[in-house]
Amino acid sequence: MDLVESSFRTLIRRTVRRDLRGVWLRGALPPGGAVLALNHHSWWDGYVLAEVCWTFGRRPSVLMNDEQLARFAFFRALGVLGTRELRPAVRRARAGEWLWIFPEGRLTPGPAVVELQPGAAWLARAAGVPLVPVALRVVLRGHQHPEAYLRIGTPTADLTRGLASELSLLDQELTGSDPEWPLAGYLQLTRGARDVPERLEGPSRTLTRLLGHPKKRQGGWRT
Repeated sequence: MDLVESSFRTLIRRTVRRDLRGVWLRGALPPGGAVLALNHHSWWDGYVLAEVCWTFGRRPSVLMNDEQLARFAFFRALGVLGTRELRPAVRRARAGEWLWIFPEGRLTPGPAVVELQPGAAWLARAAGVPLVPVALRVVLRGHQHPEAYLRIGTPTADLTRGLASELSLLDQELTGSDPEWPLAGYLQLTRGARDVPERLEGPSRTLTRLLGHPKKRQGGWRT
């Protein structure tokens, strides 16, 4: 790992741990090469994918809009490819890498999946690897910092249906859960920032022990 890659990797992972509460994952990631297709609804999406890859010792082979990649060229040092770099992308998937792509083609604000571009399915066929739908949400629930959840689906030939199904299931889990607790059945990959009250809990206990508990007496309180 060269100095540029190491520096930006450290910066991104530090940002994830400082500004997200954590990253959670449900489902089995492919053991070999695959095209993983996700919805794209959050600024955090690329950072979350990079964190997942580094957690599993993988290079973050994410396909990024060419104009965006031209503006933020340092992402190339981390393994990011432009959406027009199809041959290198196919070679990576054939070599056993995870190739992450946002088939909506742009950041979309709505909760539903919009019309998907055909590139993800084409890459999977060209590389001879599975096409896996992945639902991703970065949500602010019952804590100070947002939480990132990924739900890994099973390989599919109908990406529109597969991705919509996984996203619907994830949204149902989020809606039907206690917002102060992580979703059941999800593995926490990264522990991030704690709320201010959580950070103060330890010092508060220490202060209480040092000062002692107030003792009640007739007509009032004394310490």
